[in-house]
Amino acid sequence: MNATINPGDTAWMLISTALVLLMIVPGVALFYGGLTKKENVLNTMFMSLIAFALASIIWVIYGYPLAFGLDINGLIGNPINIFMNNISINDPATLAPTIPALIYIGFQLTFAAITIALISGAIVERMKFSAWIAFATLWISLVYVPVAHWVWGGGFLAQLGALDFAGGTVVHINSGIAALALIYLLGKRKDTRLLPHHLGYSVIGASLLWFGWFGFNAGSALTAGGLAASAFLVTNTAAAAAMISWIIIDYIKTGKPTLLGAISGAIAGLVAITPAAGFVTIPAAIIIGLITSIFSYLAISHLKAKLGYDDALDVFGIHGISGLWGSIATGLFAAPFINELGTGLFYGNPRQLLIQILAVAIVMAYSFTVTLIIGKLLDATIGLRVSEKEEIEGLDTNLHEETGYRL
Repeated sequence: MNATINPGDTAWMLISTALVLLMIVPGVALFYGGLTKKENVLNTMFMSLIAFALASIIWVIYGYPLAFGLDINGLIGNPINIFMNNISINDPATLAPTIPALIYIGFQLTFAAITIALISGAIVERMKFSAWIAFATLWISLVYVPVAHWVWGGGFLAQLGALDFAGGTVVHINSGIAALALIYLLGKRKDTRLLPHHLGYSVIGASLLWFGWFGFNAGSALTAGGLAASAFLVTNTAAAAAMISWIIIDYIKTGKPTLLGAISGAIAGLVAITPAAGFVTIPAAIIIGLITSIFSYLAISHLKAKLGYDDALDVFGIHGISGLWGSIATGLFAAPFINELGTGLFYGNPRQLLIQILAVAIVMAYSFTVTLIIGKLLDATIGLRVSEKEEIEGLDTNLHEETGYRL
């Protein structure tokens, strides 16, 4: 083994990678699958599964080299390592020299996969499966890979000083705003009500997401040390605070707490703390969690109704909005005694807040624009939307000749 490789760090990153994989399969698949109508449960889960498979192949062929290769003009990485060329099993990761390059590649692969899987929740029950496969392939290549390079791979946003510990811009804002663009192209479902056919599935899925998120955030420390421990604890704290906040809102609005609201709040808290996890204190994590549920709740209950978009499982409302708040909050609460790489407004650096706002705006504009172009191209060629008959009868039987239940 290379002398710089640390066995403890390597073990932690192997575990973290497996935890993030758990978030996708079965976490997102169950969470989304339970929220859809019973006629679409298999199609909804299948979208997450195929997203993971596609990302896995793309990443090892050209995704990783372009996202994390030596920077070219701040825009993309050098493709010298396409097909994992010139990477041996003993090479340390360039950006994490105490772990093997191969496990760093695997860890980042899971982030690419979950980002595209998250988008599927917005457009369930109405998109062709063939169109989803084509969209996922193009979107990972043309949107996720460049944005990952800009923020994490040494690109121009990293050079500017943008802070994103585990994916506020790269994962959540990116997926949330892309979902909004795809919704615009697809239009509304025939039945826009949210009718979870099996909320129990969604609770299990949300629980697996919460569990796996420790690999997502604490794993992004890339070492088994104090920073990982801090990220672990603030992640749990923000999720708990956001869940409690959402339940309180439910009480105020309806007089009754809901389990769907509770798990929605927890996910919103996990999303919001993601960019800030390696930079903020416990009190900041509580504030971030408490506030994010208010923003996401308002987006789902008011903004969606006012603008009339059909975000089926509220991908934009939770991931887009909470990711946006978390990224801005990082510019407010980043504490230099937690991580010397980040100092926010409340610790004397107002410039960091401006950088965060700029990074958010750039990622939103790029992701929305390129997603629209990809979607329009696919709609003009293979078509995006299933037929009215297929939508009414359900996608499981029409697209896959399968059914989730034989009752």
